[in-house]
Amino acid sequence: MGARRDANLMITRDLGEQALAETWIDMRRFTDARDDGTADEVWFVSHPPIFTLGMNADPRHVLAAGDIPVLKIDRGGQVTYHGPGQLVAYTLIDLRRRGFTVRKLVEQLEGAIVDTVAGYGVSAHGRCDARGVYVGKSKLAAIGLRVRRHCAYHGVAVNVAMDLAPFRRINPCGFESLEVTQVKDLCGVDSIARVRTDLAHELEKRFG
Repeated sequence: MGARRDANLMITRDLGEQALAETWIDMRRFTDARDDGTADEVWFVSHPPIFTLGMNADPRHVLAAGDIPVLKIDRGGQVTYHGPGQLVAYTLIDLRRRGFTVRKLVEQLEGAIVDTVAGYGVSAHGRCDARGVYVGKSKLAAIGLRVRRHCAYHGVAVNVAMDLAPFRRINPCGFESLEVTQVKDLCGVDSIARVRTDLAHELEKRFG
């Protein structure tokens, strides 16, 4: 993959809508093939409806999957839902090159989302006891990561303008009765493209 690049270089890609399993395979291939000269990347994508379970997730947190498929994947965390109207940002980051711990990366991702929605007049925050981004007690964005060969993949999922009903079929992130919210309901912003542009800007400030 060539000579070593600037540690702060980051490439952003908009993948549109893709099946989650397909994107997961691509992330693992990218991580396995990268070397010290490979630039970090952020992939923006949306997925058709699917529940995902983290590596050590308890399947009992899926209460009633119904017609929505369930996929066990290699990120951390419990169960979450992905679907149309949600913005997913997969962050393919070389932690060692940037001098990041996993905790530092999580804090940077949370901060990027907090600052993005602050631009819409929404006051959000992270939580040390349950990672992600919250508005009050309601979860706005979920974070799940995997680190292999000192490089992170997977990332964050921000609820923008989606049908939230499937979240009632699970215990989101393993928490019974956890309320879930979205950008549209908080401030009226319902454009995935706008949130993607604004979140990309905040990630560029931290990684670019």
